[in-house]
Amino acid sequence: MAELGLTGVPFVNVKNGCATGGSALVSAVNAIRAGMADIALAVGFDKHPRGAFDPLPADWGLDEAYGRDGLMVTTQFFGMKIQRYMHEYGISARTLALVAEKAYRNGSRNPNAWRRDPISAEEILASGMVSDPLTRYMFCSPGEGAAAVVLSRAAIGVPVRLDAAVVRTRRFGSFEVFSPWVAAGEPTSVSRDAAAAAFETAGAAPSDVDVCQLQDTESGAEVMHLAECGFCADGEQEKLIADGATDIGGALPVNTDGGCIANGEPIGASGLRQVYEVVQQLRGRAGARQVPGTPRIGFTHVYGAPGVSACTVLSR
Repeated sequence: MAELGLTGVPFVNVKNGCATGGSALVSAVNAIRAGMADIALAVGFDKHPRGAFDPLPADWGLDEAYGRDGLMVTTQFFGMKIQRYMHEYGISARTLALVAEKAYRNGSRNPNAWRRDPISAEEILASGMVSDPLTRYMFCSPGEGAAAVVLSRAAIGVPVRLDAAVVRTRRFGSFEVFSPWVAAGEPTSVSRDAAAAAFETAGAAPSDVDVCQLQDTESGAEVMHLAECGFCADGEQEKLIADGATDIGGALPVNTDGGCIANGEPIGASGLRQVYEVVQQLRGRAGARQVPGTPRIGFTHVYGAPGVSACTVLSR
């Protein structure tokens, strides 16, 4: 704000882990809905240090044992989470590789992507194990970048409408990154809560969506979020992905710009990058990665520590 000068324009700082960009968007939307502004600007930026997130447990109100178990290092946490999911729902390592292969293929069509070289599923599987079952090329990489979205009242007349923007936080029984408990019984999911609230607010359903962007910190996240956001049942991802349903020309194109895997994850910007990509798709301006036909409804989803998810539904 110091660079902008003394504008007198109010601003709000947002810090919600990997859900920061989506949360900032919700703050801007709510300012317009409350009549506080006619036009609002949501900005996200970050410069990620090298390597995985590895904060101290005490920084998040957690016991040191949480760190000794390896759960403070995000690569290890997500490896454990998808390994359990694969065991319960019959997801193969090849499916994880196919998700990453799609990300690099889509990224090769995106001039703003960081990784723009296609990588085959075989290369991804052989790229070296980081945290079983996740290999090196299944992860997004540290990155730096920025994104911004300008929003206005509907009366001003923009061609793409934001029908819903919601944030939800974890509730008891929800096992999330940097969560202080592992509950017994059937787990809940903050992404399920946020996606359901967004669709209800928009008066839409997952089956209405023509293009979507899902948090893909690593390829296992995209697999789990497909089900958590309502696009399929747990376990159905194996066939959907093998059949190409999530490809640009498939029934449900996912992460058409390459997602975090191809773009990196400057965490403040990722949620806004997703919205930009969906708007480009709905306007028919996505170039080589344009979804065929005339997409009418788009969906975005981010997920971050310590258990926050932000989702939006956009339409044309």
